[in-house]
Amino acid sequence: MENYSIIIFILAIMIGLSAIADRIKIPYPVLLIIAGIAVGFIPSLPPIDINPEIIFLIFLPPLLYDAAFNISFKDFKTNINTISTLVISLVFITALGIGVTAHYLIPGMSWPLSFVLGAILSATDAVAAMSITKGLGLSHKTNTILEGESLVNDASALVAYRFAVAAVTGTAFVFWKASLEFVILMAGGFLVGMFMAKILAFIIKRIQQNSLATISFMLLMPFVTYLIAEEVHVSGVIAVVMLGLGISRFSNKVFPEKLRNQSKNIWDIIIFLLNGLIFILIGLQFPYIYKSFESSDIVAYIGYSFVITIVALLLRIMNVFLQKRNLQNAFNKGNKRVSEDALLDFKNSLIISWSGMRGIVSLAIAIGLPITLKNGTAFPQRNAIIFISIVVVLFTLIGQGLTLPWLVKKLTSDTKNQ
Repeated sequence: MENYSIIIFILAIMIGLSAIADRIKIPYPVLLIIAGIAVGFIPSLPPIDINPEIIFLIFLPPLLYDAAFNISFKDFKTNINTISTLVISLVFITALGIGVTAHYLIPGMSWPLSFVLGAILSATDAVAAMSITKGLGLSHKTNTILEGESLVNDASALVAYRFAVAAVTGTAFVFWKASLEFVILMAGGFLVGMFMAKILAFIIKRIQQNSLATISFMLLMPFVTYLIAEEVHVSGVIAVVMLGLGISRFSNKVFPEKLRNQSKNIWDIIIFLLNGLIFILIGLQFPYIYKSFESSDIVAYIGYSFVITIVALLLRIMNVFLQKRNLQNAFNKGNKRVSEDALLDFKNSLIISWSGMRGIVSLAIAIGLPITLKNGTAFPQRNAIIFISIVVVLFTLIGQGLTLPWLVKKLTSDTKNQ
């Protein structure tokens, strides 16, 4: 009953703060995180443990499915070059850059532990990016690239994380095995997602006159798809994204307007509640990790987190602007795979660079770190890695989240004045 009361209390805070956020013009994820931190410091509040498996199963499938369902497949395909660069090259470059920085910056941080931290913070978060950029009036291209990146890059980050943790526990890293596993995860997830989309389309064709059953199947299928993909050891993230993309194309041809509106209204409520809970839960985790540190170490670790945040941001800016130049050069040389619509200008390159927020996926991966090694000893520097991960998430969500609306407004006004 106590946990039930806490959940109701959190939901009430979430709904109230979301309404306030619209009035005071602060992105509601930022307000919810701050509220979560404040609530977490209430002395009488019992610890709220987050099971990372629950986060991946309950939160990720519907959020990823909804985002994939609403993204334009045509625009996704047009910008696939940029999206691929961000979800593969940038993820591994960021993991490497953060790993090197952490090793030389943080006392006692071994190479394997440094790369664990790098992998945890290597990917941007779909929930964070879309929640903060929503309503800013970004161009369709910028939205498509950000959403496409955030939908797919979790798979790359999870592969990097698995091998980094294996290195900590004593398993040798073999590059060709890591590359093969990455290909299998991505390709397998793609196939499972497309197969499940075909099954769902087959079912919906035969029951679409029953709107309640149709919407129920659409709500259930992301969870089923994620579970099946993970059960056969391929990427559940990619599978759910492909399910969403496949059903999006199918629904535009088959669904009547009334059914689309009913489905959208239900999904909007579910996504709103899940988004709100996620950001409050991020905030709630901070006080419990904070209390596990000596007060004398807190300032130093916040400093380490700030440096890592800057490194990740600089690597992202460099990668995005390098991609901008490469696309332009390829287009100038007549490369048919790069259309004029795929080119990046300074404005959308800067917005994409500044929109690399970390969020619930980084937090879930960090909290999911093993407590002990195979020999029974404690996982080294586990609390330090979790603390830095949470603080970096907070820095990106609060720092970039609060300044992104100003940046978009500034760039838009400069464009109009030219």
